[in-house]
Amino acid sequence: MGELSVLPVFFALKGRTVLMAGGSAAAAWKAEMLAAAGAAVELYAPFDELDPEMTSLLGEIGTKNQPGAGQIRHHDRPWALDLFGAEAPRPALALLDTESEAEGHAFACAARAASVPVNVVDKPAFCDFAFGSIVNRSPVVIGISTRGAAPILGQAIRRRIETLLPPALSGWAALAAELRTATMEKLSPGLERRTFWERFADKAFLTRAPDAGDESEAAKLIEEIATAPESQAHGAKVGRVTLVGAGPGEAELLTLKAVRALQAADVILFDDLVSDAILELARREAKRMLVGKRASRESCRQEDINALMVQFARAGKSVVRLKSGDVSVFGRAGEELRELKAEGIPVSIVPGITAASALAASFNISLTHRDHAQELRLVTGHSKKGGLPEDVDWPALAKPGATTIFYMGGRMAGRIAERLIAEGLSPSTPVGVAANLSREDETRAAGRLSDLAAIVTTIGLDRPILIGVGDVFGEAVEMAESGNRETRAALAG
Repeated sequence: MGELSVLPVFFALKGRTVLMAGGSAAAAWKAEMLAAAGAAVELYAPFDELDPEMTSLLGEIGTKNQPGAGQIRHHDRPWALDLFGAEAPRPALALLDTESEAEGHAFACAARAASVPVNVVDKPAFCDFAFGSIVNRSPVVIGISTRGAAPILGQAIRRRIETLLPPALSGWAALAAELRTATMEKLSPGLERRTFWERFADKAFLTRAPDAGDESEAAKLIEEIATAPESQAHGAKVGRVTLVGAGPGEAELLTLKAVRALQAADVILFDDLVSDAILELARREAKRMLVGKRASRESCRQEDINALMVQFARAGKSVVRLKSGDVSVFGRAGEELRELKAEGIPVSIVPGITAASALAASFNISLTHRDHAQELRLVTGHSKKGGLPEDVDWPALAKPGATTIFYMGGRMAGRIAERLIAEGLSPSTPVGVAANLSREDETRAAGRLSDLAAIVTTIGLDRPILIGVGDVFGEAVEMAESGNRETRAALAG
């Protein structure tokens, strides 16, 4: 194990005494947290030095006499050495909030002499322990420490973790404690119990837990999870496949459900458009296999991808088929779903943000608009044979009052423009084009339909390109043309 800057431990305080000195707002926050952990807080601070937050906390919590509940008892006096004397009961912890280095030093020395772990707020030299950022899903509690070096970073990390852990996790964790004895009685040690708890954990991230103390619901849940058909085929346990949309590229645009699927996967079959940042969110132990499909490049056949999913699922693995964008938009999900269902493999879908939405965000526009576009069309830019798709209703695409997004149409840009113009769409219709949407090397440009081929050539054909056609791109075109005029004027001058 590598060096640890601190030892992460979880200290049980229910019913134990904590000595606290100081009545500031910072002390109030720590007193509230200690009381939440069930501690009996003995607070020493002159009444006239209490911050309004501490006064409010004392009125709210005070000395509740509920079994197991934390308490805060106020003593209208400053702390003194007698609190650590041989005659005084020894507290579990001691805390002080003070601006004075000398007072902090004296308090720490007194606590350490009495063998009491001590914390002096914002004075690391006088601290045996520290308070980090907390994610509370009790009985699941996560603590984050930066050893005092970067508390704001710790808070940012906490926010990230908060988004990944649903509030319902608290109920499931409490239920797990209730079910432990029953599962030991009903399920055999080893594989059967482990399988049960794996399924239990999956369920905890998807649904609300049964009400605590409801024994009939708990018993039903055990039976439901223990007997759930992960599917049996050819006499072997079958896993499951999840088709996950990875979004346009930026890891921040991945859905929470997609992150959870990645973190539960045994095997990940991913497209080559999926970014490394997204793969970094996956479980470290997961097997990762590139099965990308790109035009004009050597790639896996769809039949081979289908076979891999079936193979791994037959081996009892949890498989994630990770696709760029949204699973159900030009991702060949239909073929994969049909194959998996035919083989009796459990399969589910986690949608992602499709590239059209990322294009709108990039240009800071709405794809639909009451004044410009009452329809939104998503169209493939090439056929199976690689040419312009002929089974598309081109006359309908050429009608005004709509926004049309062409996927995978970079190499067909010139022919797309020619066909739309031939069907009656104005050559001056605004267009927006972007490559590598939402990534650091994203490139975009706006112009007119008549110039579409030139725009795409300027951006480059070696990257995934999305083409948007419609009046909603008008403002972007005006800005681009205005900039070009200014540039020409400057050069002429």
